Amino acid sequence: MNSKQRLRARIVLIALLLAAAGLGSSLYWTQVVKGSTYIAKADKQYDKPPVSLFDRGSIFFESKDGTRAAAATVSSGFLLHMNPKLLSDAPNAYEALSHYLTLDKEEFIRKAERTDDPYEEIVHHVDQKTADSIKGLGIKGIQLSKESWRSYPANEVAAHVLGLTGQNSESAIEGRYGLERTYEDILVRTSRGSNASAFAELFSGIRESVFGNTALEGSIVTTIEPTVEKYIEKTLQTTADVLKPDEIGAIVIDPNTGEIVAMASLPTYDPNDVSKVKNPALFSNPLVEHVYEMGSIIKPLTMAIGLDSGAITAKSTYDDTGTMTLNTKKISNFDGQARGVINVQEVLSQSLNVGAATIALKVGKENFVKYMAGFGLSGKTGIDQPNEASGLLRNLENGQDIEVATAAYGQGIAISPISITRSLSVLANGGMIIQPHLVKEIEYSDGTTKKTEVDNTTRILRKETTDEVTRMLVNVVDTALLKGEIKMERYSVAAKTGTAQIPDPGNKGYYTDRYLHSFFGYFPAYKPTFLVFIYQIHPKGAQYASETLTKPFSEISKFLIDYYSIPPDR
Repeated sequence: MNSKQRLRARIVLIALLLAAAGLGSSLYWTQVVKGSTYIAKADKQYDKPPVSLFDRGSIFFESKDGTRAAAATVSSGFLLHMNPKLLSDAPNAYEALSHYLTLDKEEFIRKAERTDDPYEEIVHHVDQKTADSIKGLGIKGIQLSKESWRSYPANEVAAHVLGLTGQNSESAIEGRYGLERTYEDILVRTSRGSNASAFAELFSGIRESVFGNTALEGSIVTTIEPTVEKYIEKTLQTTADVLKPDEIGAIVIDPNTGEIVAMASLPTYDPNDVSKVKNPALFSNPLVEHVYEMGSIIKPLTMAIGLDSGAITAKSTYDDTGTMTLNTKKISNFDGQARGVINVQEVLSQSLNVGAATIALKVGKENFVKYMAGFGLSGKTGIDQPNEASGLLRNLENGQDIEVATAAYGQGIAISPISITRSLSVLANGGMIIQPHLVKEIEYSDGTTKKTEVDNTTRILRKETTDEVTRMLVNVVDTALLKGEIKMERYSVAAKTGTAQIPDPGNKGYYTDRYLHSFFGYFPAYKPTFLVFIYQIHPKGAQYASETLTKPFSEISKFLIDYYSIPPDR
């Protein structure tokens, strides 16, 4: 190639590069800088101020067989709006639209009269079929725009776990409660125009890489098993219909892994429509964010501390005097009656406060507090929910015998439901503290996945200790709880009830007629698949938890055994 040919080739190459640069610049200007403007002009049936369509990662439930169902997703449809300047006959327009939508006539006419405003919203979330019918009416001034929104296909199911999205101070949609908030950095999406082109997406990706947006977007798969969750919620509702508690809730957990297959609380809400919720506090998850004095379900922990520390053995006896005075304050059994010299098994079988206090005092304050801290009762579990509350054990740590004694049977200390569930799981799994969690897997948009990894390797109690406490709790179910009424011939079940007085903040004491009822149990007792915790606040018509929660627990345990085909152990 001679010099003239090389020069000619260079000129052609430079011309091509300039043309490409010009074309790229033009495309950038048209599709990125002015894209939304041209889209709005081109797509006349979506004639409204141009906005980006909402997008967000999904949240899934996963059934026991691995089948997934959307728990939170993005739905698409249309927004119906009007331009009052163009609407010539509002009454007739209302009548025509009423064949397809439920509209408030007075509000519709009122908006139609705002002729100085070219844009008035009428109805959100219009489906495709209805939108096609409305478009066919050809009403001048009535317009449709594409829109997308967060939706929860199962409505109220696991609402407190899933949470909500909402607008922040900059009008951007973000997670506000539950998993939506905890995994915001995974679920959030960069806004995209409703008709963004591949070229525009390319420049968007370049901008993200240049400016350091390296967060991995994705979707999450929960540990919630939808059939179990629905059954738990139905059982809670049936119980609430009879007893009218101020609040009722339950947790079903695998005590070996920390996976939560169900978590529910009533009253609840439908995250698809929160217009009827008057108090925003309803959106919070009380199983994680609230603390309560739990009562006698603490006694098995106290028994375990006594056994593990060597302060007592399973064959130990004590003189139950019915009452005890410590630091000038009197405590007593639930009925105030003395039992005399009895075996420590009766502390659990008869739920004796004096017996639990005796064991704790024999262990000693310093050692007792150390064990309670080991159960994690004063801290947080680290569950993947926002605003987790820490336990309130300050009374236990102030040094007085009376505080140690009352803490031994679950009064004077306040603990969240998820915290007590984790602590009781130590008894069920052979002595290990677990990490409760609600997400089992993250699926990133780049095709990679990440399994939830938790540390369940910290030992709190000796295996021999938990075996002994389990044996004692099985004895409670077989012989003492409702006189053995819920004993299962082919399955061993370890369980304990709790009835706690509710603090009266006005009088710096306790209400005399209000109680918190709690119940926990695990099965099969010596190699458990599940632990179930239930509580309710101020149920009406019954004083003791054995009267109100034994039946719901029995129904839940039988359902789980059947649903998961759990083999018998005796």
